[in-house]
Amino acid sequence: MKHTLIQSDDMITLWGIIVVWAAASIFLEQKYSWAGKISGAIIALVGAIILSNTGVIPTESPVYDAVWTFIIPLAIPLLLFHVNFKKIWQESGKLLIIFLLSSIGTVAGAIISFFLLKDHIPYLDKIGAMMSASYIGGGVNFAAMAAKFSPPGEMVSAAVVADNLMMALYFVVLMIIPTMTFFKKRFSHPHVREVESGKSKEDGKTLAESYWKRKDISLKDIALSIGTSFFLVIVSFKLAAFFGSVIPSGDDVSFGLNLLKGLIGDKYLVLTTLTFLVLALFPKYFASINGSQEMGTFLIYLFFVVIGIPASIPLIVQNAPLLLVFVAIIVVINMLISLVAGKILKYDLEEILLVSNANIGGPTTAAAMAIAKGWKNLIGPILVVGTIGYIIGNYIGTTLGLWFSTIL
Repeated sequence: MKHTLIQSDDMITLWGIIVVWAAASIFLEQKYSWAGKISGAIIALVGAIILSNTGVIPTESPVYDAVWTFIIPLAIPLLLFHVNFKKIWQESGKLLIIFLLSSIGTVAGAIISFFLLKDHIPYLDKIGAMMSASYIGGGVNFAAMAAKFSPPGEMVSAAVVADNLMMALYFVVLMIIPTMTFFKKRFSHPHVREVESGKSKEDGKTLAESYWKRKDISLKDIALSIGTSFFLVIVSFKLAAFFGSVIPSGDDVSFGLNLLKGLIGDKYLVLTTLTFLVLALFPKYFASINGSQEMGTFLIYLFFVVIGIPASIPLIVQNAPLLLVFVAIIVVINMLISLVAGKILKYDLEEILLVSNANIGGPTTAAAMAIAKGWKNLIGPILVVGTIGYIIGNYIGTTLGLWFSTIL
């Protein structure tokens, strides 16, 4: 949609819309029971979809890029300052198994979807490589596979639109599932129960309002929270860039070097690891800071708004509706295999949904979901486990892409 009411270079207005709508979503969630049941995250996301699809705001802008570049990295440490450090490592090991099983769901979905649609979508071997890698790790893998297999630019653009729309729709589905009696009866859900138990403590308040109680906070708390978060982001990104520049990678180097670069050259993994390290070394310092979770959560709500904006329904209908079918098949099979494997292995519903989210959208969207739902003990673990997808996604995408190319 080229002609919109607000242009992509009208940055102050676009920033205003993102911030105001995020604030409105939080207000509605905490003020009205109907909004609390929907959740502020879905209100933020759906509102953004409506604004972009009705031509009010553009689907692309440097403002949205800034949210991904600056807001998300800043939010991650803020949200980890008060998590239980010991539980992070306990839960991470447990989540890794179901994450890998969920990744198998992506692989199965990509193979099935490829054979169903290979005669109807051009360059599906290349698109299949991109989407299978993306739906194990996230957008980082999508970009890597697009560069490696070099499909035509218009196919990449169409795949991006299909991916954005599918991501937005799937996020809504994942947020709704924990509220449905069907799933609550069939899966254990201790984190949902823990959040819901707070509702009875303060009658007349919504669940979100009871959870986000007013806290004492000082100017020093704000300064230390934001200052510490910025410091960790700067150090982490510089370290990741340094390691990424000195460690060789590519098809002509060993698996070990590629793996090492994927681990210590990834800025989000380094950021998460460094944050855990300082949490372990300086627990009293972080325990003394109030308000970091609230500030980080507000930044994540800006992210909720932004991930809904690129979901352009007219573009996908005009350009490549079958690509939406292709990615939908992958996502549905991933979800089914994740749920079945999780049920057999007796995982909690929250864990299953978060690893599926981490596969399809990456660790940031999964952590955002954990934050929105109040599953605070799972925020750190899903960030750790989700970053593994960055590493294995490219190998799986490359393998499938090469295999698919021999079939077409």
